[in-house]
Amino acid sequence: MNFLKIVFIFCFIPILAQADVEVKEITLKNGMRILVKEDHRAPVVVSMVWYRAGSLDEVNGKTGVAHVLEHMMFKGTKTTKPGEYSEIVAAAGGRENAFTGADYTAYFQRLEKSKLPISMKMEADRMQNLVITEEEFNKEIKVVMEERRWRTDDKPKAQVNELFNSLIFRAHPYGKPIVGWMNDLENMTYKDAIEWYKMWYSPSNAILVVGGDVDTKKVFAQAKKYFGKIPAYQIAERKPQFEPKQDGSRRAIVKAPGKLPYIQMGYPAPTLGKDGIKNNKEAFALEVLVGILSGTSSSRLNQNLVRKTSKAISVGAGYSMLSRGGQSTFEMYATPSEKVSVVDLEKYLKLELNNIVNNGVTDTELNRVITSVIAGEVYQKDSVFGAVMQVGQLETMGYSHKIVDDYIPNIKKVTSRDIQEVIKKYFHDDALTVVTLDPQPLDKNKNPEGRPHAH
Repeated sequence: MNFLKIVFIFCFIPILAQADVEVKEITLKNGMRILVKEDHRAPVVVSMVWYRAGSLDEVNGKTGVAHVLEHMMFKGTKTTKPGEYSEIVAAAGGRENAFTGADYTAYFQRLEKSKLPISMKMEADRMQNLVITEEEFNKEIKVVMEERRWRTDDKPKAQVNELFNSLIFRAHPYGKPIVGWMNDLENMTYKDAIEWYKMWYSPSNAILVVGGDVDTKKVFAQAKKYFGKIPAYQIAERKPQFEPKQDGSRRAIVKAPGKLPYIQMGYPAPTLGKDGIKNNKEAFALEVLVGILSGTSSSRLNQNLVRKTSKAISVGAGYSMLSRGGQSTFEMYATPSEKVSVVDLEKYLKLELNNIVNNGVTDTELNRVITSVIAGEVYQKDSVFGAVMQVGQLETMGYSHKIVDDYIPNIKKVTSRDIQEVIKKYFHDDALTVVTLDPQPLDKNKNPEGRPHAH
Protein backbone atom coordinates (compact mmCIF):
# COMPACT_ATOMS: atom_id res chain seq x y z
CA MET A 1 0.00 0.00 0.00
CA ASN A 2 2.35 2.64 -1.23
CA PHE A 3 0.29 4.72 -3.61
CA LEU A 4 2.68 7.66 -3.83
CA LYS A 5 4.97 5.78 -6.20
CA ILE A 6 3.82 7.10 -9.57
CA VAL A 7 4.44 5.13 -12.75
CA PHE A 8 2.75 4.84 -16.11
CA ILE A 9 -0.11 2.37 -15.72
CA PHE A 10 -0.13 1.15 -19.29
CA CYS A 11 3.42 -0.18 -18.95
CA PHE A 12 2.25 -2.93 -16.62
CA ILE A 13 -1.22 -3.92 -17.79
CA PRO A 14 0.00 -7.09 -19.62
CA ILE A 15 1.43 -8.58 -16.41
CA LEU A 16 -1.43 -7.97 -14.00
CA ALA A 17 -2.80 -11.48 -14.34
CA GLN A 18 0.56 -12.91 -13.28
CA ALA A 19 1.05 -10.38 -10.46
CA ASP A 20 -2.35 -11.20 -8.95
CA VAL A 21 -1.62 -14.89 -8.40
CA GLU A 22 -3.17 -16.13 -5.16
CA VAL A 23 -0.97 -16.49 -2.10
CA LYS A 24 -0.95 -20.05 -0.70
CA GLU A 25 -0.32 -20.74 2.97
CA ILE A 26 0.36 -23.52 5.45
CA THR A 27 1.22 -23.54 9.15
CA LEU A 28 3.85 -25.95 10.43
CA LYS A 29 3.27 -27.97 13.61
CA ASN A 30 5.58 -25.63 15.53
CA GLY A 31 3.39 -22.66 14.60
CA MET A 32 5.56 -21.14 11.88
CA ARG A 33 3.54 -19.84 8.94
CA ILE A 34 4.69 -20.31 5.34
CA LEU A 35 3.23 -18.13 2.54
CA VAL A 36 4.08 -18.56 -1.13
CA LYS A 37 3.29 -16.41 -4.15
CA GLU A 38 4.31 -17.87 -7.49
CA ASP A 39 5.60 -15.56 -10.22
CA HIS A 40 7.14 -17.32 -13.22
CA ARG A 41 8.26 -14.33 -15.30
CA ALA A 42 11.92 -14.68 -14.32
CA PRO A 43 13.97 -17.55 -12.81
CA VAL A 44 14.46 -15.84 -9.46
CA VAL A 45 13.15 -16.30 -5.95
CA VAL A 46 12.85 -13.93 -3.00
CA SER A 47 12.74 -15.46 0.46
CA MET A 48 11.99 -13.44 3.60
CA VAL A 49 11.74 -14.52 7.22
CA TRP A 50 9.77 -12.06 9.36
CA TYR A 51 9.81 -12.02 13.16
CA ARG A 52 7.04 -10.25 15.02
CA ALA A 53 9.56 -8.42 17.17
CA GLY A 54 10.72 -4.82 16.81
CA SER A 55 11.33 -1.72 18.87
CA LEU A 56 7.63 -1.83 19.81
CA ASP A 57 8.48 -4.76 22.10
CA GLU A 58 11.51 -3.21 23.80
CA VAL A 59 11.61 -1.95 27.37
CA ASN A 60 13.27 1.18 28.74
CA GLY A 61 16.98 0.72 29.28
CA LYS A 62 17.28 -1.75 26.39
CA THR A 63 16.15 0.32 23.43
CA GLY A 64 17.81 -0.69 20.18
CA VAL A 65 18.25 -4.34 21.17
CA ALA A 66 16.01 -5.57 18.32
CA HIS A 67 18.28 -3.85 15.81
CA VAL A 68 21.41 -5.04 17.59
CA LEU A 69 20.18 -8.64 17.44
CA GLU A 70 19.57 -8.21 13.71
CA HIS A 71 23.29 -7.42 13.38
CA MET A 72 24.27 -10.39 15.53
CA MET A 73 22.27 -12.77 13.31
CA PHE A 74 25.11 -12.44 10.79
CA LYS A 75 27.81 -13.32 13.34
CA GLY A 76 27.78 -17.09 13.13
CA THR A 77 26.08 -20.19 14.50
CA LYS A 78 27.27 -23.44 16.04
CA THR A 79 28.51 -24.54 12.61
CA THR A 80 29.36 -21.29 10.80
CA LYS A 81 31.75 -18.43 11.41
CA PRO A 82 30.89 -14.70 11.53
CA GLY A 83 30.04 -13.33 8.10
CA GLU A 84 29.91 -16.76 6.47
CA TYR A 85 26.22 -16.56 5.59
CA SER A 86 26.80 -13.46 3.49
CA GLU A 87 29.69 -15.22 1.75
CA ILE A 88 27.50 -18.24 0.99
CA VAL A 89 24.75 -16.14 -0.55
CA ALA A 90 27.24 -14.10 -2.59
CA ALA A 91 28.91 -17.27 -3.86
CA ALA A 92 25.49 -18.46 -5.03
CA GLY A 93 25.07 -15.25 -7.01
CA GLY A 94 22.48 -13.86 -4.62
CA ARG A 95 21.89 -10.79 -2.51
CA GLU A 96 20.85 -10.65 1.12
CA ASN A 97 20.28 -8.20 3.93
CA ALA A 98 17.99 -7.45 6.86
CA PHE A 99 16.09 -4.59 8.43
CA THR A 100 14.50 -3.74 11.75
CA GLY A 101 11.37 -1.65 12.23
CA ALA A 102 9.10 -0.72 15.06
CA ASP A 103 6.80 -3.67 14.29
CA TYR A 104 9.11 -6.38 12.99
CA THR A 105 12.57 -7.61 12.03
CA ALA A 106 13.06 -9.26 8.63
CA TYR A 107 15.82 -11.15 6.82
CA PHE A 108 15.81 -11.67 3.07
CA GLN A 109 17.67 -13.26 0.17
CA ARG A 110 17.21 -12.86 -3.58
CA LEU A 111 18.55 -15.88 -5.46
CA GLU A 112 18.34 -17.90 -8.64
CA LYS A 113 15.34 -20.19 -8.13
CA SER A 114 17.30 -23.44 -7.68
CA LYS A 115 19.22 -21.88 -4.77
CA LEU A 116 16.18 -21.48 -2.48
CA PRO A 117 17.28 -24.37 -0.20
CA ILE A 118 20.42 -22.38 0.64
CA SER A 119 18.27 -19.59 2.02
CA MET A 120 16.02 -21.92 4.01
CA LYS A 121 18.91 -23.89 5.48
CA MET A 122 20.63 -20.68 6.52
CA GLU A 123 17.56 -19.13 8.15
CA ALA A 124 16.60 -22.34 9.93
CA ASP A 125 20.13 -22.67 11.27
CA ARG A 126 20.32 -19.19 12.76
CA MET A 127 16.74 -19.40 14.06
CA GLN A 128 17.85 -22.10 16.49
CA ASN A 129 21.66 -22.20 16.58
CA LEU A 130 22.81 -18.59 16.75
CA VAL A 131 25.98 -18.03 18.76
CA ILE A 132 26.38 -14.63 20.43
CA THR A 133 29.82 -14.24 21.97
CA GLU A 134 30.92 -11.35 24.12
CA GLU A 135 33.82 -10.69 21.76
CA GLU A 136 31.69 -10.42 18.62
CA PHE A 137 29.03 -8.41 20.43
CA ASN A 138 31.55 -5.87 21.71
CA LYS A 139 32.79 -5.32 18.16
CA GLU A 140 29.31 -5.09 16.63
CA ILE A 141 27.80 -2.76 19.23
CA LYS A 142 30.40 -0.20 18.17
CA VAL A 143 29.20 -0.58 14.60
CA VAL A 144 25.61 0.04 15.73
CA MET A 145 26.66 3.16 17.62
CA GLU A 146 28.44 4.38 14.50
CA GLU A 147 25.23 3.73 12.58
CA ARG A 148 23.23 5.76 15.08
CA ARG A 149 25.64 8.67 14.74
CA TRP A 150 25.45 8.43 10.95
CA ARG A 151 21.65 8.22 10.72
CA THR A 152 20.66 10.54 13.57
CA ASP A 153 23.33 12.37 15.52
CA ASP A 154 25.03 13.78 12.39
CA LYS A 155 21.74 14.73 10.68
CA PRO A 156 19.70 17.64 12.10
CA LYS A 157 16.44 16.62 10.41
CA ALA A 158 16.76 13.13 11.85
CA GLN A 159 17.24 14.68 15.29
CA VAL A 160 14.07 16.68 14.78
CA ASN A 161 12.18 13.55 13.79
CA GLU A 162 13.49 11.61 16.80
CA LEU A 163 12.41 14.35 19.19
CA PHE A 164 9.05 14.65 17.44
CA ASN A 165 8.34 10.94 17.94
CA SER A 166 9.33 11.06 21.60
CA LEU A 167 6.99 14.03 22.16
CA ILE A 168 3.93 12.79 20.32
CA PHE A 169 4.33 9.29 21.83
CA ARG A 170 5.09 9.88 25.49
CA ALA A 171 3.72 6.58 26.77
CA HIS A 172 3.57 4.38 23.68
CA PRO A 173 6.80 2.56 22.66
CA TYR A 174 6.66 4.15 19.19
CA GLY A 175 8.28 7.12 20.92
CA LYS A 176 11.57 5.19 21.21
CA PRO A 177 14.05 5.30 18.33
CA ILE A 178 14.43 2.01 16.47
CA VAL A 179 18.21 2.33 16.55
CA GLY A 180 18.03 2.92 20.32
CA TRP A 181 19.13 5.71 22.63
CA MET A 182 22.90 6.07 22.71
CA ASN A 183 23.11 5.58 26.46
CA ASP A 184 21.26 2.27 26.18
CA LEU A 185 23.63 1.12 23.44
CA GLU A 186 26.64 2.11 25.51
CA ASN A 187 25.41 -0.01 28.42
CA MET A 188 24.07 -2.97 26.43
CA THR A 189 25.77 -6.36 26.84
CA TYR A 190 25.81 -9.57 24.87
CA LYS A 191 23.47 -11.04 27.48
CA ASP A 192 20.78 -8.52 26.44
CA ALA A 193 21.04 -9.74 22.85
CA ILE A 194 20.83 -13.38 23.95
CA GLU A 195 17.78 -12.57 26.07
CA TRP A 196 16.05 -10.93 23.10
CA TYR A 197 16.88 -13.87 20.82
CA LYS A 198 15.48 -16.38 23.29
CA MET A 199 12.42 -14.24 23.94
CA TRP A 200 11.19 -13.66 20.38
CA TYR A 201 12.96 -15.86 17.82
CA SER A 202 10.67 -18.85 18.12
CA PRO A 203 9.28 -20.36 14.89
CA SER A 204 5.83 -19.69 16.32
CA ASN A 205 6.66 -15.97 16.16
CA ALA A 206 8.00 -16.12 12.59
CA ILE A 207 6.59 -16.02 9.07
CA LEU A 208 8.37 -17.21 5.93
CA VAL A 209 7.24 -15.52 2.72
CA VAL A 210 8.55 -16.85 -0.61
CA GLY A 211 7.86 -15.36 -4.01
CA GLY A 212 9.10 -16.01 -7.52
CA ASP A 213 9.60 -18.82 -10.00
CA VAL A 214 8.82 -21.66 -7.60
CA ASP A 215 6.42 -24.55 -7.18
CA THR A 216 4.29 -23.99 -4.09
CA LYS A 217 4.14 -27.66 -3.08
CA LYS A 218 7.92 -27.98 -3.30
CA VAL A 219 8.38 -24.83 -1.23
CA PHE A 220 6.05 -26.20 1.45
CA ALA A 221 7.99 -29.49 1.48
CA GLN A 222 11.32 -27.66 1.79
CA ALA A 223 9.95 -25.47 4.57
CA LYS A 224 8.84 -28.54 6.51
CA LYS A 225 12.27 -30.11 6.00
CA TYR A 226 14.27 -27.14 7.25
CA PHE A 227 11.95 -25.40 9.73
CA GLY A 228 9.50 -28.11 10.77
CA LYS A 229 11.67 -29.72 13.44
CA ILE A 230 12.67 -26.49 15.19
CA PRO A 231 11.01 -26.55 18.61
CA ALA A 232 8.69 -23.68 19.46
CA TYR A 233 8.48 -22.03 22.84
CA GLN A 234 6.05 -19.75 24.62
CA ILE A 235 6.23 -16.12 23.51
CA ALA A 236 5.85 -13.46 26.19
CA GLU A 237 2.36 -12.01 26.46
CA ARG A 238 2.16 -8.54 24.98
CA LYS A 239 0.32 -5.96 27.04
CA PRO A 240 -2.04 -3.51 25.31
CA GLN A 241 -0.30 -0.17 24.84
CA PHE A 242 -2.17 3.00 23.98
CA GLU A 243 -1.13 6.62 24.03
CA PRO A 244 -3.23 8.74 26.40
CA LYS A 245 -5.26 11.53 24.83
CA GLN A 246 -3.20 14.65 24.17
CA ASP A 247 -4.71 17.72 25.84
CA GLY A 248 -2.54 20.58 24.70
CA SER A 249 0.06 21.36 22.07
CA ARG A 250 3.63 20.17 22.55
CA ARG A 251 6.60 22.11 21.21
CA ALA A 252 10.35 21.75 21.19
CA ILE A 253 13.42 23.15 19.45
CA VAL A 254 16.50 21.30 18.29
CA LYS A 255 19.71 23.30 18.10
CA ALA A 256 22.19 21.61 15.81
CA PRO A 257 24.73 22.62 13.14
CA GLY A 258 22.89 23.18 9.87
CA LYS A 259 22.36 25.48 6.93
CA LEU A 260 18.59 26.04 7.10
CA PRO A 261 15.72 25.91 9.62
CA TYR A 262 13.24 23.06 9.44
CA ILE A 263 9.83 22.24 10.89
CA GLN A 264 8.05 18.96 11.56
CA MET A 265 4.49 19.10 12.86
CA GLY A 266 1.77 16.53 13.24
CA TYR A 267 -1.20 15.00 15.01
CA PRO A 268 -2.11 11.57 16.42
CA ALA A 269 -4.07 9.68 13.78
CA PRO A 270 -6.11 6.46 13.61
CA THR A 271 -4.90 3.36 11.82
CA LEU A 272 -6.59 0.66 9.81
CA GLY A 273 -8.45 -1.82 12.00
CA LYS A 274 -7.24 -5.41 12.08
CA ASP A 275 -10.78 -6.78 11.67
CA GLY A 276 -11.17 -5.77 8.03
CA ILE A 277 -11.09 -2.53 6.06
CA LYS A 278 -14.64 -2.00 4.87
CA ASN A 279 -15.57 0.36 7.72
CA ASN A 280 -12.28 2.22 8.11
CA LYS A 281 -13.29 5.35 6.23
CA GLU A 282 -11.08 7.68 8.28
CA ALA A 283 -7.84 5.83 7.52
CA PHE A 284 -8.55 5.94 3.80
CA ALA A 285 -9.46 9.61 3.96
CA LEU A 286 -6.09 10.33 5.61
CA GLU A 287 -4.34 8.19 3.00
CA VAL A 288 -5.90 10.26 0.22
CA LEU A 289 -5.13 13.50 2.08
CA VAL A 290 -1.42 12.69 1.97
CA GLY A 291 -1.71 12.43 -1.80
CA ILE A 292 -3.63 15.71 -2.02
CA LEU A 293 -0.98 17.54 -0.01
CA SER A 294 2.23 15.87 -1.05
CA GLY A 295 4.07 13.45 -3.28
CA THR A 296 3.95 15.07 -6.72
CA SER A 297 4.82 18.38 -8.34
CA SER A 298 1.09 19.15 -8.65
CA SER A 299 0.19 18.43 -5.03
CA ARG A 300 -1.08 21.33 -2.91
CA LEU A 301 1.87 21.93 -0.62
CA ASN A 302 4.36 21.92 -3.46
CA GLN A 303 2.19 24.10 -5.67
CA ASN A 304 1.10 26.65 -3.08
CA LEU A 305 4.15 26.91 -0.83
CA VAL A 306 7.08 26.13 -3.12
CA ARG A 307 6.26 26.89 -6.75
CA LYS A 308 3.79 29.77 -6.56
CA THR A 309 4.82 31.70 -3.44
CA SER A 310 8.38 30.50 -2.68
CA LYS A 311 7.55 30.31 1.02
CA ALA A 312 9.32 26.96 1.31
CA ILE A 313 12.23 25.26 -0.38
CA SER A 314 10.83 21.80 0.23
CA VAL A 315 7.66 20.48 1.82
CA GLY A 316 5.88 17.17 2.34
CA ALA A 317 3.39 15.13 4.32
CA GLY A 318 3.30 11.58 5.65
CA TYR A 319 0.92 9.07 7.19
CA SER A 320 0.98 5.31 7.74
CA MET A 321 -2.40 3.59 7.90
CA LEU A 322 -0.82 0.28 8.97
CA SER A 323 0.48 -0.37 12.46
CA ARG A 324 0.95 -3.38 14.72
CA GLY A 325 0.89 -1.04 17.69
CA GLY A 326 -2.46 0.52 16.78
CA GLN A 327 -1.10 4.10 16.69
CA SER A 328 -0.07 6.47 13.92
CA THR A 329 0.57 10.12 13.16
CA PHE A 330 -0.21 12.49 10.33
CA GLU A 331 2.79 14.74 9.73
CA MET A 332 3.82 17.70 7.65
CA TYR A 333 7.41 18.91 7.30
CA ALA A 334 9.08 21.76 5.47
CA THR A 335 12.22 23.81 4.98
CA PRO A 336 11.39 27.54 4.80
CA SER A 337 12.77 29.93 2.23
CA GLU A 338 15.40 32.42 3.33
CA LYS A 339 13.04 35.22 4.42
CA VAL A 340 10.36 32.98 5.95
CA SER A 341 10.44 31.89 9.61
CA VAL A 342 9.38 28.48 10.84
CA VAL A 343 6.66 30.25 12.85
CA ASP A 344 5.18 31.68 9.68
CA LEU A 345 5.64 28.43 7.80
CA GLU A 346 3.63 26.60 10.47
CA LYS A 347 0.80 29.09 9.86
CA TYR A 348 0.99 28.51 6.11
CA LEU A 349 0.80 24.74 6.57
CA LYS A 350 -2.25 25.12 8.79
CA LEU A 351 -3.85 27.43 6.23
CA GLU A 352 -3.57 24.69 3.63
CA LEU A 353 -5.52 22.36 5.92
CA ASN A 354 -8.09 25.05 6.73
CA ASN A 355 -8.55 25.74 3.04
CA ILE A 356 -9.52 22.12 2.50
CA VAL A 357 -11.94 22.25 5.46
CA ASN A 358 -13.58 25.39 4.07
CA ASN A 359 -13.53 24.63 0.35
CA GLY A 360 -12.93 20.90 -0.01
CA VAL A 361 -10.83 19.21 -2.68
CA THR A 362 -11.63 19.06 -6.37
CA ASP A 363 -12.61 16.04 -8.43
CA THR A 364 -9.43 16.59 -10.41
CA GLU A 365 -7.34 16.21 -7.25
CA LEU A 366 -9.21 13.09 -6.18
CA ASN A 367 -8.78 11.53 -9.61
CA ARG A 368 -5.06 12.35 -9.58
CA VAL A 369 -4.61 10.59 -6.25
CA ILE A 370 -6.65 7.58 -7.33
CA THR A 371 -4.54 7.30 -10.48
CA SER A 372 -1.39 7.45 -8.36
CA VAL A 373 -2.77 4.78 -6.03
CA ILE A 374 -3.53 2.40 -8.85
CA ALA A 375 -0.16 3.00 -10.45
CA GLY A 376 1.66 2.44 -7.17
CA GLU A 377 -0.17 -0.81 -6.47
CA VAL A 378 0.55 -2.11 -9.96
CA TYR A 379 4.20 -1.19 -9.57
CA GLN A 380 4.38 -2.97 -6.22
CA LYS A 381 2.80 -6.14 -7.58
CA ASP A 382 5.08 -6.07 -10.62
CA SER A 383 8.11 -6.49 -8.38
CA VAL A 384 8.63 -9.91 -6.81
CA PHE A 385 10.47 -8.30 -3.93
CA GLY A 386 7.74 -5.67 -3.53
CA ALA A 387 5.01 -8.29 -3.48
CA VAL A 388 6.85 -10.41 -0.88
CA MET A 389 7.48 -7.29 1.21
CA GLN A 390 3.81 -6.36 1.09
CA VAL A 391 2.63 -9.80 2.20
CA GLY A 392 5.24 -9.99 4.97
CA GLN A 393 4.54 -6.55 6.37
CA LEU A 394 0.79 -7.03 6.45
CA GLU A 395 0.85 -10.46 8.03
CA THR A 396 3.51 -9.58 10.60
CA MET A 397 1.59 -6.48 11.68
CA GLY A 398 -1.56 -8.54 12.22
CA TYR A 399 -3.43 -7.82 8.98
CA SER A 400 -4.43 -10.26 6.30
CA HIS A 401 -2.54 -9.91 3.03
CA LYS A 402 -5.93 -10.20 1.34
CA ILE A 403 -6.88 -6.64 2.32
CA VAL A 404 -4.91 -5.39 -0.68
CA ASP A 405 -7.82 -6.54 -2.84
CA ASP A 406 -10.08 -3.96 -1.19
CA TYR A 407 -7.51 -1.18 -1.00
CA ILE A 408 -8.12 0.55 -4.33
CA PRO A 409 -11.95 0.24 -4.16
CA ASN A 410 -11.88 1.93 -0.75
CA ILE A 411 -9.59 4.69 -1.98
CA LYS A 412 -12.06 5.33 -4.81
CA LYS A 413 -14.87 5.77 -2.27
CA VAL A 414 -13.17 8.67 -0.46
CA THR A 415 -14.99 11.97 -0.98
CA SER A 416 -14.10 15.59 -0.38
CA ARG A 417 -16.46 15.56 2.60
CA ASP A 418 -14.66 12.55 4.13
CA ILE A 419 -11.37 14.45 3.99
CA GLN A 420 -12.90 17.60 5.46
CA GLU A 421 -14.42 15.63 8.33
CA VAL A 422 -11.22 13.83 9.24
CA ILE A 423 -9.26 17.11 9.33
CA LYS A 424 -11.88 18.73 11.57
CA LYS A 425 -11.89 15.72 13.90
CA TYR A 426 -8.17 15.14 14.38
CA PHE A 427 -6.23 18.26 13.35
CA HIS A 428 -6.70 20.76 16.15
CA ASP A 429 -4.14 22.67 18.20
CA ASP A 430 -4.64 20.72 21.42
CA ALA A 431 -3.44 17.61 19.56
CA LEU A 432 -0.59 19.35 17.75
CA THR A 433 3.09 18.52 18.21
CA VAL A 434 5.71 20.80 16.62
CA VAL A 435 9.49 20.45 16.57
CA THR A 436 11.67 23.00 14.79
CA LEU A 437 15.34 23.14 13.91
CA ASP A 438 17.32 26.19 14.97
CA PRO A 439 20.43 25.84 12.78
CA GLN A 440 23.73 26.56 14.44
CA PRO A 441 26.96 27.59 12.69
CA LEU A 442 28.68 24.81 10.78
CA ASP A 443 32.24 23.84 11.60
CA LYS A 444 33.88 23.23 8.23
CA ASN A 445 36.75 21.40 9.89
CA LYS A 446 34.56 18.89 11.69
CA ASN A 447 33.92 15.57 9.97
CA PRO A 448 30.78 13.46 10.59
CA GLU A 449 31.23 11.19 13.59
CA GLY A 450 29.18 8.28 12.25
CA ARG A 451 29.61 5.89 9.36
CA PRO A 452 27.06 3.95 7.28
CA HIS A 453 26.79 0.19 7.77
CA ALA A 454 26.08 -2.72 5.50
CA HIS A 455 26.16 -6.40 6.49
